[in-house]
Amino acid sequence: MAHKNPWPDEGNTGHIWDEDLRELDNPPPLWWMLSFYAGFVSIIFYTLYYPSIPLADGHTKGLSGWTQVSEYHESVKELNNWRERKFAWQEEQMSALSVEEILKDDELRTYAVKTSKMLFGDYCAACHGASGQGNPNFPVLVDDDWLWGGKVSQIVTSITTGRIGYMPARGLMGNLTDSEISEVAGYVLALSKGKGEEPAVAAGKAVFAKGMCIACHGPKGKPFAPAGAANLTDKIWRFSADKDDIIRTITYGVNVKKNGVLIAHTRSGVMPSFKERLPNAEVNIKRLAVYVHELGGGL
Repeated sequence: MAHKNPWPDEGNTGHIWDEDLRELDNPPPLWWMLSFYAGFVSIIFYTLYYPSIPLADGHTKGLSGWTQVSEYHESVKELNNWRERKFAWQEEQMSALSVEEILKDDELRTYAVKTSKMLFGDYCAACHGASGQGNPNFPVLVDDDWLWGGKVSQIVTSITTGRIGYMPARGLMGNLTDSEISEVAGYVLALSKGKGEEPAVAAGKAVFAKGMCIACHGPKGKPFAPAGAANLTDKIWRFSADKDDIIRTITYGVNVKKNGVLIAHTRSGVMPSFKERLPNAEVNIKRLAVYVHELGGGL
């Protein structure tokens, strides 16, 4: 920086580098000053026109009466009106046709699946997982294992009325001892691995018949009809494949109550009814039933 200003009348600040590079002190252009002052005017305008100033019990409302919430609701209404016009025919058919007829129509089936993803996420994913893969202690919807039946009409019934599973507490009823419960738990594990006829689990097989397990699960671990009883011959478990967990289920049952209250350690297996929970339930139950059926496990 130079110590002597060779251009004293130029209007520079006196800061000079490399002999001739200097910092001038000229006023900004008129257009820039006008824009600068216009910015202050704009601040005053927006402050008065839109909600802006915080108050003890809220904020100023602004002359326009505009809010982001009102704009959001207007946008949603506009979108819904567009959807109603765009998909009016499909929605009419969804309402008029049975769920079996919807399933047979490629266009309607695809429409039902695409429009169910958000609905499934809002009402079903908390228990069954975002993709139907199931959360711990809740059923998987993407396999072929169905406690209450995988036909689309049966899925409609499950969604509409809900399901309440039940298994008696064999240990608490006194008809099975602790050792017998352990033996039958081992037999159930062997059934799931295709080893139910091996001599090592013969004692458990005898207990299986004695404990009246065959009444629900069938003589060979397969229920006669889907009515809430688990198929014991596959590797799909409602709760857990751990032997201690199986012993707990046999001992304390599922949804066992005493004086109207669930007993300690009993399993909980309840799906609520969605007839009153879903908006536009008549159509949306069909929509969800098709979606669940098409996840891969529907019969």
